[in-house]
Amino acid sequence: MLFSKHRNLTRWIIVVASFGIISLILWNTYVFFQKFKIEEQSKLDIWAAAYQEINSNALDENVNPLVDKVFTSEITNPMFVYNDGSVLISNNIDEKKFDKETSIKNLIIQFSEENKPIVISYEDNINKETIIYGTLYYGNSEVLNKLKYYPLALLLIIFLFGAVAYFFYRSSKIAAQNKLWSGMAKETAHQIGTPLSSLIGWTEILKSEHVNPEYIVEIEKDVSRLQTITERFSKIGSLPTLEKADIVKETLESYDYLKTRSSKLIEFEILVPSEEIYVNLNKQLYSWTIENLVKNAIDAMKGRGKLRIEITQLENTVKINVSDTGKGLSKSQFNAIFEPGYTTKKRGWGLGLSLAKRIIEEFHQGKIKVLNSEIGKGTTMQISMKSI
Repeated sequence: MLFSKHRNLTRWIIVVASFGIISLILWNTYVFFQKFKIEEQSKLDIWAAAYQEINSNALDENVNPLVDKVFTSEITNPMFVYNDGSVLISNNIDEKKFDKETSIKNLIIQFSEENKPIVISYEDNINKETIIYGTLYYGNSEVLNKLKYYPLALLLIIFLFGAVAYFFYRSSKIAAQNKLWSGMAKETAHQIGTPLSSLIGWTEILKSEHVNPEYIVEIEKDVSRLQTITERFSKIGSLPTLEKADIVKETLESYDYLKTRSSKLIEFEILVPSEEIYVNLNKQLYSWTIENLVKNAIDAMKGRGKLRIEITQLENTVKINVSDTGKGLSKSQFNAIFEPGYTTKKRGWGLGLSLAKRIIEEFHQGKIKVLNSEIGKGTTMQISMKSI
């Protein structure tokens, strides 16, 4: 318990620390972005001042070398100077965009949203008036635009990393749970083994006491069934061995056993080919699957109705259909019923069909699905396996 508490505390510390680091990185990125933007604005302010100085001394051939150097310096921002419907100077903008007035207006709107336009003007002390040379419109540089999306890229990376960590943790947890269930199943098989051996011994004693043979036969059937169940549980968590077997015979044996031990209100029907159909099969696990399908069908019919098992062969594929006249399923439940823990019954673990799916698809490389179903009329489940 103490270890578990420390482990949970460590996880929360890691989560909080990660959140703090992420917040710090995003904040520093935002601060750096703002500083970089202010530096670009200052650079464009200086360039605008140089442009103003050059225009105000247009007749003076001796331009200040420093002003000329500022004016001719490289500007990475897309920019242009606009005045009286014409573009006076531009930089880092495709000249074709200035061919249409609508394109110029769109650029003005775009750049005005990104940065405040700079009016380039000159105070004429003689005429006491302000002479406007133009308005400088400029956008963010390519570096600044990339930096703007950096936090989004960082968040995406963090999200993907978190998703990978979550799925890794979840897979580890599921693996641990599966290991626990496998261990419990094997232990259950071991525990059943002791009283089962005793029952076999008592059966032999009853034979010697000349008890009605019919009673002995039924007891032996149940003992055999318990042995089968023990073998099933002992195989959970292990790779089962497949052997060549007649699936018609195995289905009939499961059918006969379930029929004799089910309600007389259930009308059983089975349609199978007269010839043998061989497949690679684990007999115990296959009978477990048939048992789960039949019991689910009986539950769906609430103990009253018609249950039908049909086996057909198409080329190299054998199909086993289990049909009932129960309450049926909606289409949204066709896949959900195979998920572990999903059940429509008040009592039940929701493991029967998920186990059947694993037995057929993972161990036997077959398919199991809801072939068809209609609310209030019944359901047909289908198993498909390769014949040999």
